[in-house]
Amino acid sequence: MQNKPKVFIIAGEVSGDVLGARIMSQMLGAEFVGIGGENMTKAGLDSLFPMGDLSVMGVVEVLGHARTLTRRIRQTVDAIVRERPDIVLTIDSPGFARSVIGALRKSPAGRALIDGGLKFHHVVAPQVWAWRAGRAKKYAQTFDKLYAFFDFEVPYFTKYGLDTMAVGHPVADGIIGRYEKKRKNADTDKIITFIPGSRMSEVRRLMPLMRDVARVISRCGYTGYKFAIPTVETTEKYVACETARWGVPVELVPGRDRYDLYSKTYIAVAASGTVSAELAMMHVPAIIVYKMNPITTWLVRQVIKIKWVSLVNILLNRGVYPEFLGPAARADNVIEEFGQLTIPSVREKMTAALRGADNMWLRNGAGAARLIADDVMVAIENRS
Repeated sequence: MQNKPKVFIIAGEVSGDVLGARIMSQMLGAEFVGIGGENMTKAGLDSLFPMGDLSVMGVVEVLGHARTLTRRIRQTVDAIVRERPDIVLTIDSPGFARSVIGALRKSPAGRALIDGGLKFHHVVAPQVWAWRAGRAKKYAQTFDKLYAFFDFEVPYFTKYGLDTMAVGHPVADGIIGRYEKKRKNADTDKIITFIPGSRMSEVRRLMPLMRDVARVISRCGYTGYKFAIPTVETTEKYVACETARWGVPVELVPGRDRYDLYSKTYIAVAASGTVSAELAMMHVPAIIVYKMNPITTWLVRQVIKIKWVSLVNILLNRGVYPEFLGPAARADNVIEEFGQLTIPSVREKMTAALRGADNMWLRNGAGAARLIADDVMVAIENRS
């Protein structure tokens, strides 16, 4: 092993970039190479290429992006062979991670590294309890270690021999309880926060819906409301151009300040994904929306096993956050729920349910980033 541990780290979207930066900050003395966004760059990573090249979701969208992804896979494999890291740590973006590992195993140089002890650790367990249960076996065939968020996820993977460790939800680290005092001003600030996601494909689909909702709220009898959108580097310019044509004032807030924005948010209209968990942990009333390519939507509906897409709804097994997906993601549906959430008793019922879920996000002891970082360092030490 080298004197200075070298970690090849890969994150393909904003939530992974945030977690990656936290993990890096917990691994003092380690050297990092790989792929990440603005947060991991600030933590010291010189990304091989823009993380946005990996931020693609949906069957049709991925096919349209295939040439770029193929080139980036090849570039990543070459970098791993060149850098000879002690470990490869991938965060979410499982399709890209599996493609890179598969290509390494087919490469003589990559195979030599693996035979020499190179291990692959992955953060974020796929929701096999919701759909495509067969992925658990594929993960066991691909990765050497998996970091899951919840204890109930572990048996799905260990039964196939994959070493799996529950670390708690990383977003909960430092969030739950931290912003509760600021939330008291949300009812008077009357900020409506739109969160269209981090991938360009989902942002393009949701921005028109959010525009229509903003126009109805500002012109149809609702008074005193302000609008805001937290931006991310992958879509910031697009969001700025679109909101300039909305005809209503919209404050664009840098992604790094999103938690302060959420703490002042009266109601959020948000894309399904990690952000819905963030909002739930901060007890923000929210309406969840999502649109995909019609073909992708149809395919997902054939295999999904659960009633909800928002993690808080799944954990509590009830519809705390209203969800409008696919064709149901329309301005009239959102406005109707918005009207309900302006009623104090309805708001209190929702926030009480969100507070009741706090113990599901947290684990005793260290936060997720610390647990992952420590375990990775132990794995590197065991190579020596």
